[in-house]
Amino acid sequence: MGEFVLRTASAQETIDFGRRLAGLLAPGDVLVLTGDLGAGKTQLTKGLAAGLGVTDDVTSPTFTIEMVYEGTDMPLYHFDLYRLEDPDQLEDTGLFDVLGADGVCAIEWGEQFADEIGDDRLDVYLSRLDDEAAPGEEPRREIRLVPRCDRAAEIVSALN
Repeated sequence: MGEFVLRTASAQETIDFGRRLAGLLAPGDVLVLTGDLGAGKTQLTKGLAAGLGVTDDVTSPTFTIEMVYEGTDMPLYHFDLYRLEDPDQLEDTGLFDVLGADGVCAIEWGEQFADEIGDDRLDVYLSRLDDEAAPGEEPRREIRLVPRCDRAAEIVSALN
């Protein structure tokens, strides 16, 4: 299964890519967003939401863990698992209720629970390219999509 790699030069370009990616998504698709703080996970999710027709303001649900946004044709389930430490804590998040359900599921900081989430997912790695930025300049981002199932490979193939 091939990967897809893109570099963005601004938060808006990251949002725009999320919007483009959303156009390829279907109910049941799961994206695990991995990257350091400030890498662009929430910006990408804002783009996903916009592409799905969500009009609400999208923020990272660090303290609520889950936010549900109603899109035009399907909901976006947005999780932030940053504060969770143990797989047993996942039971209380509502994650298992929406995996593979009627909408798209975007999970920030989900890599630590990859076994529990399962292989039916698209892993999205976001990196700040700090070493390429001039002093005081906002660094570019690298977004790398790695499919873990046939459905995710179809999405990556459509992007390539």
